[in-house]
Amino acid sequence: MNLPNKNKLNNMNYKSINTIKMNIKSKIILITIAVLFTNLSFSQTNNSDFSTWFSAELNYKLNKKWTFSVQEQLRLKEDASTTDSYFTQLGATYSLTKNFDVAVGYRYIKSNDTEGSIQGYEDFSRLQFDLSYQHKVEDFSLKYRLRYQTKNQLGVPDNSKDDTRFKTSLGYNIKGWKLDPKVSAEIFNRMGATNTSKNGFSKYRLTIGTSYNTKKIGKFGLFYRFEKEMNTTNPAANNILGLKYSYTIKNKKKKKKKA
Repeated sequence: MNLPNKNKLNNMNYKSINTIKMNIKSKIILITIAVLFTNLSFSQTNNSDFSTWFSAELNYKLNKKWTFSVQEQLRLKEDASTTDSYFTQLGATYSLTKNFDVAVGYRYIKSNDTEGSIQGYEDFSRLQFDLSYQHKVEDFSLKYRLRYQTKNQLGVPDNSKDDTRFKTSLGYNIKGWKLDPKVSAEIFNRMGATNTSKNGFSKYRLTIGTSYNTKKIGKFGLFYRFEKEMNTTNPAANNILGLKYSYTIKNKKKKKKKA
């Protein structure tokens, strides 16, 4: 009687364990996506809209610690038929450690007011500060971001809107597949409003998307996002389709000439 080779048995057991792990991971991703879209289907309201967001970003990686960026973005509203806003954003990110980052950003916004008796474009500025932490668990990548932002309408005194935002993201690396899925959830908390009833949780966002990275021409992204107001009698909901493009320039260190 021929007994199976011990190495073959070990390989079979290893493959079986990997197969089980892959099945568990796939189920987790499917459950997460199912929960996300189930929430969206039950969260639609009469006061809903469809929007499209387009963004292009240029990053300059100075070194392992510092990265600087400039971004242009256009947002359309009213079933993507009318300009909602467009803006320019400047940013800087500093890596405290391998997992911790701090960032600051300034945004100049042209917002299209299409409601009320006085309509037209209004100028806003927004300053934001971020603290983020990211890590990996096998093929999963997780990221947590805490943001404080303050937004002001230029030329109008005492109208600042201050928010804290907490966002958590989950990505999954599929081996041999470049379009890795990513889901995220974010909640907004309004602070310091003159009308104190407007303070507290004001909005949440749920997002699912993917991206494709090329070495030569940059990174392309596609996402679907659902956002909805909270703690209001007639909450506005928005379905957003987004397209993103980013390109990163890395600072090349000059090689020291041998004496």
